[in-house]
Amino acid sequence: MSAHEKFNFQTLSGLRGKIEALAADIRLQEDLSPLGARVRVGGKETPNAIAVLPMEGCDSLPDGSPSELVERRYTRFASGGAGLLWWEACAVVPEGRANELQMMLTRENLPKFAALLARTNAAAAEQNGADHHPVNILQLTHSGRYSRPAESGPRPIFPQHDPILDARSGVGPDDPPVSDAYLESLPERYANSAVLAREAGFDGVDLKCCHRYLLSELLASHTREGRYGGSFENRTRLLVEILRAVRDAAGPDFLIACRFNVFDAHPYPYGFGCDRDDLWQFDQKEPLRLVRLLCENGAALLSNSAGNPYYIYPQVTRPFDVSSTGIPTPDEHPLTSVARLFSFTRLIQKEAGPVPVVGNGYTWLRQFAPNAGAANLADGACRFVGFGRSSFAYPGAPRDILQKGRMSPEKCCITCSKCTQIMRDHGRTGCVPRDGEIYAKLYQTYREAAALRE
Repeated sequence: MSAHEKFNFQTLSGLRGKIEALAADIRLQEDLSPLGARVRVGGKETPNAIAVLPMEGCDSLPDGSPSELVERRYTRFASGGAGLLWWEACAVVPEGRANELQMMLTRENLPKFAALLARTNAAAAEQNGADHHPVNILQLTHSGRYSRPAESGPRPIFPQHDPILDARSGVGPDDPPVSDAYLESLPERYANSAVLAREAGFDGVDLKCCHRYLLSELLASHTREGRYGGSFENRTRLLVEILRAVRDAAGPDFLIACRFNVFDAHPYPYGFGCDRDDLWQFDQKEPLRLVRLLCENGAALLSNSAGNPYYIYPQVTRPFDVSSTGIPTPDEHPLTSVARLFSFTRLIQKEAGPVPVVGNGYTWLRQFAPNAGAANLADGACRFVGFGRSSFAYPGAPRDILQKGRMSPEKCCITCSKCTQIMRDHGRTGCVPRDGEIYAKLYQTYREAAALRE
């Protein structure tokens, strides 16, 4: 492995040189036209191949409805010109919320979501042209082990004991795993949320299965007994049951997406996509089986991710310059981390065939992310280029890429992990350096509160 270092590239040729020195499988091209291509997703078509990935703000109102900060965030995303807006984690049950201000769509607050969606679509058209109609996907989630529905503390709902994660997530040695009966109740709850999302005006929903939340951890529940543990068929059972329930309830023309982990970087028998003897060795067999299973059951859009942001290897999910408090700096160059994420997407897109896959891992590349994204699109390694943290910092990046042919370095995310730190400190999050008028003070407030709790 190569030692970690911060981003320090001024030119595309300088970045190419480092990529070559590391022998990292990252391709760059100067022709950015692939990013402007329209993409077919089920019965919909996006205006371009740039996506805003789901970035949670932890800032909805207590009843789950959009706050002023939520409206500000999505209006900025929509105005920014992306063709696909993948809305943040929206809890399907109150006990599955990751924080007391997590988004949650209900029959009572549906009009507020519908009104916000109408305003964001109008903002997209106003800033990018009357024919600019982004596809809107709402991410449905159950936080599982990381449920924290009230300010009083964690309330984990976990499928199996994990000697590495239990103590970190508030799970005691005698706490019982979630029952099969509870899991069997969830497809109906997901289906209900999907129907509400359709009524609100969303084009589809995502069944969130990444980052070790409930559905993601079930994929790795080798030690669990019963219908939802042990064999691959059992570990994927709930996800498939939910997908089918959503399809039946929301109709065949409503898009179903899945953002899922392909590699947990977590030791067997507690991790998915990992070799039994080496947690850093990717084993592609089950992730590819999962892709086939999702496509066979009607998934119209996929997005692969990896790792566990709550654990000590966040670079597997999002390469960074500076890590969050208490997280060690990896002995791995961020370009190696980026190349790993690109390789996963390339593999998943090949297996998914005509089903489009949204790639990730671009943010660390700053102003050169479009060059990598265009190369991946041209190679068929993905159908969308996804921006996560970068969208917090630079919501107008898609429009700048498509209209000016570049991203402005002074607007790019600097991967300082402060947005992650606010979440870890149980606060409302956004970009501290680039959106400091709102988030600099919040960052300091939540840091001070966290220090008093320690």
